Amino acid sequence: MKKILPGWRGLTQLFAVTILPLTLLLLIIAFGGVNMHQQDMRALVGERDERAVQSSAAALESELHHRVATITSMAVLSSEYLTFEEIFATTNDLANDFNGEIAFLDSDGRLLANTGNDIFWTWVSQNFHSLSLASPSDREPVFSSPILDPNSKRLFVIISAYSASRDVIVAGAFSPESLATETLSTTYPTGSHVTIFLLDKSRRLLFVSGTLAQETLDSNHPGVTEALQGGSGVLYVKKDKTEHVVAYSPIESTGWALITEEEWEMVISPSLQLTQMAPLVMVPAFILALIAIWFGARQIVQPLQRLESKAAALAWGDFESIKESVGGISEVQHLQMELAEMSRKVQAAQNGLHDYIGAITSAQEDERMRLARELHDDTIQAVIALKQRVQLAQKSVKDQHGRQSLSELETLAEQTIENLRRLTRALRPIYLEDLGLVTALEMLAREMSSQNRSNDFSRSIEPATEVATTSLLVGFQKTGQERRLSHEVELSLYRIAQEGLNNVVKHSKASHADLKIAFDIAEIKMEVSDNGNGFLVPKSPTEFAPNGHFGLMGVHERADLIGARLEIESALGKGTRLKVRL
Repeated sequence: MKKILPGWRGLTQLFAVTILPLTLLLLIIAFGGVNMHQQDMRALVGERDERAVQSSAAALESELHHRVATITSMAVLSSEYLTFEEIFATTNDLANDFNGEIAFLDSDGRLLANTGNDIFWTWVSQNFHSLSLASPSDREPVFSSPILDPNSKRLFVIISAYSASRDVIVAGAFSPESLATETLSTTYPTGSHVTIFLLDKSRRLLFVSGTLAQETLDSNHPGVTEALQGGSGVLYVKKDKTEHVVAYSPIESTGWALITEEEWEMVISPSLQLTQMAPLVMVPAFILALIAIWFGARQIVQPLQRLESKAAALAWGDFESIKESVGGISEVQHLQMELAEMSRKVQAAQNGLHDYIGAITSAQEDERMRLARELHDDTIQAVIALKQRVQLAQKSVKDQHGRQSLSELETLAEQTIENLRRLTRALRPIYLEDLGLVTALEMLAREMSSQNRSNDFSRSIEPATEVATTSLLVGFQKTGQERRLSHEVELSLYRIAQEGLNNVVKHSKASHADLKIAFDIAEIKMEVSDNGNGFLVPKSPTEFAPNGHFGLMGVHERADLIGARLEIESALGKGTRLKVRL
């Protein structure tokens, strides 16, 4: 047997004790990293596809809403005794979205006028009673089932609305295939390996595009049933030894379903192959990996984290923060530039929308003032007169039972007068007009407290409907030197506080609430807080309406109209805090 030299023994021990375990550890880490990388990329592709399909469904929903608004406008114009040709001329620009043209039919389906496509509309008139078009009983526009044009052999969907003043039906036809092609091209450009399916409620294919395109779609195809039932999400499906990502989302206004499908491994295969080479390069690769991690953390991860926080602020309407540079590699900077450009376009669109919402809000306030005047000048005076008649009647009635009944009637009249006055003050805050915002907010807090106590009392005197309730105490606090603001700003802040306290009364089950306003040199802060049951705050204002928080959506819009920032803090069982900073 050969004698092992001490030097070789030392090298062997070094290899056995240090290099071999380290090598095995690196191999385990490398191959474990490959598997983790696969799972992360799989989840990332699924999340990306889910967001893309939801965004595309929202874009289709917006386009459909635009077409519904066009038909509604034409139905309104038809009540102004214009000729059909004048209506077509007036709405010529709006009607460009209907590539199947627009027509007027009477309630029996006879064709009265149309802008073109005579063969199609003649066929529609002949088959009027078998088609799902608007009828005199429909108050909203109606989407028809897909109709095959006997001339062009293309599918068309008709949006129709009934005009009662003229007893006509306005109908506009558009191709869902053209709509999908134009709307989805930005999210899914030509050459994308994502396959898109658009189906109607009967699972009929309206549009298909991509590498997996087929003329029909199996009724059991993943995601179809879920989307038609109103759900959205992502599924991972095994097909031919590969795994496909299926994302789905509903088109709620029509009941359609949007499905996308792609092989997720096609996205990650190049990077996965490079990762599998890691065990071959061992220590140099390990060192390079450390450098790459450091570089990635400094130039990619941290900039992306900063960009994520700015994107979250952008979702709440802070359009300026996205313009501050986050640094990082050129791709991250380019992404920030794209987000900044997107925010500019969104801001421009919101500015136009704010004008529209401002007009609606102004009209709403005008209507409230009109109702308040009518209640004060007519209804309250009539009830006061009724009360006086009852008082006169009490003097002439000798029967004790009759006098008691008249006394109860007088009490009811007094309570009705007080309720009407409270309603009038809610519709038209007179303290705001005469004494300013602080006095109006203080009176609002007092009225909320007294109103809640009176409601508890009224429940307690009804034995048949006795309910255990807790009185709500609303505190008010003002700090800083008060100063008058413009009428629009004061009214918006008052309505925000009013809506906040109404939400406390209706939903929070709180025993105490606070209304605070602070006047600083640089800003004005208003806060409504309670000790109620709280709720889960949506991540962005776009989720207010889908989650049923229409009051919060109105508060957010009012804050936006005056350039204020809205903050909502809440958790289940820990109360709610609504802050407005102007």
